[in-house]
Amino acid sequence: MGTPLGPHDLTGVDFSSVDGVLAYVRAQGGRATSSRRILLEVLFEAEGHMSAEELTAAVQRRAPDVHLSTIYRNVEDLQRLGVIEHSHLGHGPATYLLASMAHAHFVCEVCGAMIEAPDELFRGLARTAKAKVGFTINPHHFAILGRCADCS
Repeated sequence: MGTPLGPHDLTGVDFSSVDGVLAYVRAQGGRATSSRRILLEVLFEAEGHMSAEELTAAVQRRAPDVHLSTIYRNVEDLQRLGVIEHSHLGHGPATYLLASMAHAHFVCEVCGAMIEAPDELFRGLARTAKAKVGFTINPHHFAILGRCADCS
């Protein structure tokens, strides 16, 4: 597949539907396979993050012949295109989510509670990191570990 467009080049790209995403994938030189369509349907229907194994199980309920390796290949391509993001939420496996739904996380080291953190909490840090060291942060990739209010 082609190199993903930068954020400034995504004007008019429809990431709000499976068909919109597949049109973008095709425009980038990718294929709109049946397994990719089903994977995207699962992601659009998901109520949260899903591991590769969970994605595979959900896809296989609709298409039993789709293998884990196919899911990983599709996930990699869709990440490269900016359609989905993966996160590391503590010590478990990587999880996947549509990029349009991505958010930062706080995870309690004691009880395991996961709290969605609004992106605005990281704006000051992002500006400082960019200004002082030229680094652009992605708060969606890793969870910030600590203690929730109940465990403090």
